[in-house]
Amino acid sequence: MSEVRFWETKTLAQMNAQEWESLCDGCGKCCLSKLIDEDTDELYYTNIACVLLNSKSCRCSDYENRFAKVPDCVKISLDDIDAFHWLPPSCAYKRLIEGKPLPQWHPLLNKGKASEMHKRGASVRGKIVCETQLTGPSQDYIVRWPLDECE
Repeated sequence: MSEVRFWETKTLAQMNAQEWESLCDGCGKCCLSKLIDEDTDELYYTNIACVLLNSKSCRCSDYENRFAKVPDCVKISLDDIDAFHWLPPSCAYKRLIEGKPLPQWHPLLNKGKASEMHKRGASVRGKIVCETQLTGPSQDYIVRWPLDECE
């Protein structure tokens, strides 16, 4: 008999807070600065990380107080599903809204461990620069890898 997986039987709106939080794979991609071309509205990812992002764990170093410390931090919630467009293609929240399965490296499919995600290069580990360490304009830090599916 196969295991019942809450993300396959519930909508995002039906999930409790613990289930919702567990969908986050901890890749850190949502904590990267994004740029929008004013002429085309095209979204560009950079490898510039929020000052609170831990570069090894790829998790926020002060998750509980992030909104006080980083005023432009965005809370991913059902209240603003239209804003999901800026999430990377690998993001569980975005994938479930689009009717797609979780990536095979997702911690929920790997006994809660993020090691497979890091091993496959699906996180920001080893790829980022802290926003306090920039040596040039943000445009110099544009990258394509956050858009990779990393299946």
